[in-house]
Amino acid sequence: MQIIKQNFYKILLVSFFIVLPITSFAADTISGEPCETSGKICNPIDQDTLTGFIKHILEGVLKIGIPIVALAIIYCGFLFVAARGNSEKLTKAKEALMYTLIGAAILLGSWAIAQLITETVRAL
Repeated sequence: MQIIKQNFYKILLVSFFIVLPITSFAADTISGEPCETSGKICNPIDQDTLTGFIKHILEGVLKIGIPIVALAIIYCGFLFVAARGNSEKLTKAKEALMYTLIGAAILLGSWAIAQLITETVRAL
């Protein structure tokens, strides 16, 4: 029974990799229609300027980075609890927390610097 199940999963996986490219590249040939209704693959960034592109990329990095920072801080808390007074483990937990906070500062600082540069250029 286990062999049949493994073979079924292999067949399912192979068929998925064969069918997926066919369905994803199936584009409508009607020109002039919006990308959403024509079935064509759209450009997800949709920016014409360099500042808009950088802003879009930074927003994406922040949306991914902030939850990761929160999880890293929670993990550091678990390290402190798991140390139970062991000085070596406490040192590692303190270092992990310090590097997490440095990473968070870099993440938020990049957004602040980008905003500062954008507002300065607009003021000129």
